Amino acid sequence: MKNLKIGFLGCGNMASAMINGLITSKALPAENILVFDRKPKTNSDLHDQFGVTPMDSANQLAEKADYLIAAVKPNALLETLAKLSSHLRKETVIVSVAAGVTLDSLASALPSGQKIIRVMPNTPCLVGEGMSSITPNSEVSEQETETVVTLFSQFGKAEVVSESLIHAVVGVSGSAPAYIYILIEAMADAAVLAGMPRAKAYQFAAQAVKGSAEMVLESGKHPGELKDNVCSPGGTTIEAVAMLEETGFRSSIMQAMQACIAKSAALSKQS
Repeated sequence: MKNLKIGFLGCGNMASAMINGLITSKALPAENILVFDRKPKTNSDLHDQFGVTPMDSANQLAEKADYLIAAVKPNALLETLAKLSSHLRKETVIVSVAAGVTLDSLASALPSGQKIIRVMPNTPCLVGEGMSSITPNSEVSEQETETVVTLFSQFGKAEVVSESLIHAVVGVSGSAPAYIYILIEAMADAAVLAGMPRAKAYQFAAQAVKGSAEMVLESGKHPGELKDNVCSPGGTTIEAVAMLEETGFRSSIMQAMQACIAKSAALSKQS
């Protein structure tokens, strides 16, 4: 992978986080990361910060990149890719991180037979703890898919997912940080109500969520088993769990995710 040239078309917060992850992990030399943003200052700033190679134009980026990560806004993506079509090599892998833009829609803007991978990252990529789904079209080889999995694993975790599950990915991962932020805020509010200073309340709540998530990932145990291990008979935790069940916490989360999934499906039909 160290000999590949990875191009970033559009260099906002998400692309910058990806670049940072690739540089920090030393997955490939900084000069092999090619960037082009419509704002010249962004290109020069990324060069100064990371040592990446800025391109003079989107066309030049398309010509040189082996993997072209398209990180422009979804409403501008298809038009942007169509303009680049004549500059792309057939072997170039187009990697889209645009929400709601299907593989078929991407293919319609690109030359016939173009290799395309659709990726759904989430915002924790910004702190190296993202979760990304990787969905290739039929033109992409297994090795090329694994290369993209490896790339996106530099700032979190990545898994190959069929496009039929992409709306579930949006519900359980793409939009999920918002649910967790609400949970952390509510937990902190309750601690403040009990007399804890606000800043300390956020720290305790956020660390409890982070630590619990790590236990699920590292232990391999069912979340229900981990929950049971905290609930002593007649204790404080089971009292809280009983109240969560009584007030519909579990069903509320499921209903919220179902609404999110339905909205994602509706938006994809518009793309």
